[in-house]
Amino acid sequence: MFFFDTTRFKPTVESELSESEWVVRAAGGDEEAFVHLAASYRPRIWATASRFARSRPELEDLVQDLLVKLWRGLPGYRSDAPFEHWVMTVAVRGCYDFLRSNRRRRESECLVDPADRRDDRDPADERERSRREAWETVRLLLEQLDAKDRLVITLLDLEERGVRETAALTGWSEANVKVRAHRARKKMRDHLHELGLEP
Repeated sequence: MFFFDTTRFKPTVESELSESEWVVRAAGGDEEAFVHLAASYRPRIWATASRFARSRPELEDLVQDLLVKLWRGLPGYRSDAPFEHWVMTVAVRGCYDFLRSNRRRRESECLVDPADRRDDRDPADERERSRREAWETVRLLLEQLDAKDRLVITLLDLEERGVRETAALTGWSEANVKVRAHRARKKMRDHLHELGLEP
């Protein structure tokens, strides 16, 4: 398996090339050109992948897998579409593949430990604890969804992308995205109700 260490990329004199020139070089098999491109897109890929991975090691593996998918898919890139859109489409679809391959449901942990419900807490600590609890609740709800529903909710609600952009990234119709989002949100509300937590 390839390993692209984009964190140690050192710009060279050739760094003055345009993105399209870097793409042509990378598509031709120039690994240094690909590492340059990957280094510039890694933060966006990381941010997208972080919505799907449950731990830092899992996230690092997912990002590496996405970079490999990009490297292998680069010869098929058509320059009539923006390169950034192609990169993010590959990343989103790779995250969807990741979700499908990791379908097993994990046991949920207790969302709120009764020992944490003390009145002598610092308000700043309390806000941070509430924020963590809210995020854990969201993660729990997302884990109950199938891969397609989770992908749609992540793109629309967590990454705040529009329906049109979500449809383009996933390759689904806008109507399909809207229907999936509606059904997924209903499933999440129903699960909140089952947990005794009302929206």
